[in-house]
Amino acid sequence: MDIIEIVTDLIDEDTDQPRYQFDEEALQELMKSIDEIGLLSPIKVRTTPNGRYKIIYGNRRYKASKMLGKPTIPCIVSTVTDELEIYLEQIAENLTREGFSPIEEAEAFNKLLNDSKFRSSTKFLSAKLGKPESYIKNKCELLKFSNAVKKLIVGGTEIKKDRLTEDQLLPLKDLPMEHRDALALIAARDELPVSDVKKIAKLFKDKTISDSTKDKLLFKSGSGLIETWSTHEQNKAERAKPAPEPKAALPKAEMQQAPPLPAEEQKTSRLASSAAPIEQALELLASAIPVHRALTAEMLQSVASIQASRQVPFLQGIDVIIQQLENHLADWRSAREFASSRLQTVASSDD
Repeated sequence: MDIIEIVTDLIDEDTDQPRYQFDEEALQELMKSIDEIGLLSPIKVRTTPNGRYKIIYGNRRYKASKMLGKPTIPCIVSTVTDELEIYLEQIAENLTREGFSPIEEAEAFNKLLNDSKFRSSTKFLSAKLGKPESYIKNKCELLKFSNAVKKLIVGGTEIKKDRLTEDQLLPLKDLPMEHRDALALIAARDELPVSDVKKIAKLFKDKTISDSTKDKLLFKSGSGLIETWSTHEQNKAERAKPAPEPKAALPKAEMQQAPPLPAEEQKTSRLASSAAPIEQALELLASAIPVHRALTAEMLQSVASIQASRQVPFLQGIDVIIQQLENHLADWRSAREFASSRLQTVASSDD
C-alpha cells in the first residue's frame, strides 16, 4: 500500500473506535521514540467529506505526533467504506497491540454482537478475528460486573494487589450480583490466586448454604473464606460417608464362649440392632448435643477481654458452629416433615 504524508490538522480521531484507554507513561515513551527516530509505522485513515481524514487505527501514534507538533504524519489511506469491515479491522489491529484492555475488548465484541448497526454472531467474529468462540464469550462475561470491578481489570495473568485478571473473575461470573461484585473486590484486595477464587465460588454456589449465611461470609477476608470452604468441604465429606455395615454374627460356638455383656450394654445392643438407621443417627446426635444453657450477660461482656490474636479465630469459630447447627436443623426439619406424613399414612392404613 502507498504511504503518503498528510497534514496533521486534517486528521480526526475516531471517537467510536474500540480502544479509548491510553496509558500516559507509555504515551510519553512513544513521544520520546518518535522524537528520536521518527514514526516507524504509519497510521491508517479513511477519507471523509470536506477533504478530511478519520483514523482507522493508530490513535496513540497520532496523539504522540500531534503533541510533538509534527506538521504531517505518514498514513495509509483506505478505500473501505463498510462500517463493519472498518470496526473489525480496528479490533484486529488493537488485538496485536500492547495495552488493549480486556474491558475494551469485551465492549467491542458486545457492540458487534448487539449493536443494530452490526448484529454479528459469535461464530462470524471468531472466523473474522481468528479467536475461539469461547474467547469472545468469556470476554463478554466481564461486562456483568459493576464499574467498581471493571476499572480494576487488567490484561495478563499476574496477580496484583487492587487489580483483577480475567482468570480471577470468570469463576464468579454466574453468582448473583450482590455476591459476585463483593467477592471480586475481596479477590483484588487480598490478591487471591485463581485456585482460591474457584473454591470460594464453589462455596457460594452451594444451595445447602442459606443466602443470609452467604451475606455474612462477605465480611470475611479472603483467607477466612478459604478456611470456611475447607471446613464446609470436610463436613460434606463426613456426611457423605456410608453408615458402617453391621458386624457379622459370631459363630454359635464363639457366642457360647463369649462372656455375657453387662445389662446396660445388652440394652444398648438390642436397641442398635432393632433401630432404623435414622433412629441411630438421631440418637447419636442427641447424645452429642449438650443441654442448652443460655449465655449470661457476664459471658457476653467477656468478649472484650479476647486477645487480638484470637479475635478472628473466635468469630470464625462462631460462624462454623452456626453453619453446622443450621445444616443439622435443615436436615432434621425435613426428616420431621417426612416422618410425620409417612407415619400418619401408615397409622391410617393400620386402622
